[in-house]
Amino acid sequence: MGCGRVGSTLARSLEDRNHTVSVIDSEPDAFRRLGPAFNGDKVTGIGFDQEVLEKAGIRRADAFAAVSSGDNSNIIAARVARETFGIQNVVARIYDPGRAEVYQRLGITTVATVKWTADQVLRRLLPAGAEPDFRDMSGTIRVDQIPVPEAWIGQRTIHFQEQSRSRIAWIDRLGEGVLPVRESVIQEGDVLHLVMREENAAHAYAIIKKGPEER
Repeated sequence: MGCGRVGSTLARSLEDRNHTVSVIDSEPDAFRRLGPAFNGDKVTGIGFDQEVLEKAGIRRADAFAAVSSGDNSNIIAARVARETFGIQNVVARIYDPGRAEVYQRLGITTVATVKWTADQVLRRLLPAGAEPDFRDMSGTIRVDQIPVPEAWIGQRTIHFQEQSRSRIAWIDRLGEGVLPVRESVIQEGDVLHLVMREENAAHAYAIIKKGPEER
């Protein structure tokens, strides 16, 4: 539901991956964003109207995305898709991050676009560690990426993890992703992708900056 810039891009991307897509929008002119190559259904109407959803093939759908410009419309449509038609894979675009967290707890996956965009900008403005690459909806777990400090080159990843109280999810090394094992050693030029609890972030960055303790 929604054929704005996000909806039209999403629809074309899904079709490029060989999925069958139906797009709902209240404005017929919006479908021009799909371009002449789009082969899916274009349904004019209100995206939370059950008859409109039926016309769009909701009973055959494996997933539903509500990405219009209105929070209320997106949430209503997402709930109708999930609760009335039994679609389990439902995503709603929500501008208000506070409301997004509420609906996330109700089992509706939400994308809080304003918060996500702000986080992306902050990551590029602030020093390493100030803002994570990713933070889960509860705010408990974060993912950070850091270029390896010189003091840690040659250290085993297991020692890094024990001392920093973080986990290395993967390492960017020479243009490839590397999954560390127990015997892995940190090398010059590595970029570490770290998973940690938010409450441990200050400790982790203090240890990373300080360097390894003697063993």
